[in-house]
Amino acid sequence: MTCIPTSSALGGWPSRAAFFVLDTQNALLNHTGLEGRIAAAVGPTLGGMGYELVRVAVLGREKPTVQIMADRADGALIAVEDCEAISHAVGAVLDVDDPIPGEWTLEVSSAGIDRPLTRVKDWNRFSGHLARAEVNMPVDGRKRFSGIVLGADEEHGRLRLDDGTEIALPLADVKKARLVLTDALIEASAPSRPGN
Repeated sequence: MTCIPTSSALGGWPSRAAFFVLDTQNALLNHTGLEGRIAAAVGPTLGGMGYELVRVAVLGREKPTVQIMADRADGALIAVEDCEAISHAVGAVLDVDDPIPGEWTLEVSSAGIDRPLTRVKDWNRFSGHLARAEVNMPVDGRKRFSGIVLGADEEHGRLRLDDGTEIALPLADVKKARLVLTDALIEASAPSRPGN
């Protein structure tokens, strides 16, 4: 689910919700520079609201888009109302912190089914599902991997590759990792129905 608000005016106050955000423990993993500054600024506010930051991305230069991706801390699905509440709170925080000069757009969204794996808990929660990952520095001579998620600890995310070998990817060096949309992932992500 994605809620896309309209763009902000000068300085960045969003008129409506767009992307979604939150998490405070492992969310800063791999967030550096401007994205790290934004994650540090908005993370505590979102945590206080009952959300977890999944990812922050800043896209574009002339009129950048700040994308905030979040989960509800209680595990429930994100609703449009959640996106709106996050958008207003994050917009206020960013207006005060002012990390981006000039105009910018805020997008707030849920992580979705084929979500990025940005935190240790994501790697562990989605163990058994197919994912693709890319690292900044080669591991065993390669930078791109596809395989079944085997979980993670504070330092490494693990995958079982198609040939059956297992690889440990240094989380600090993971450029991006994302679940692959499969029937099994869709079934596992579906809300449970009453009576089941």
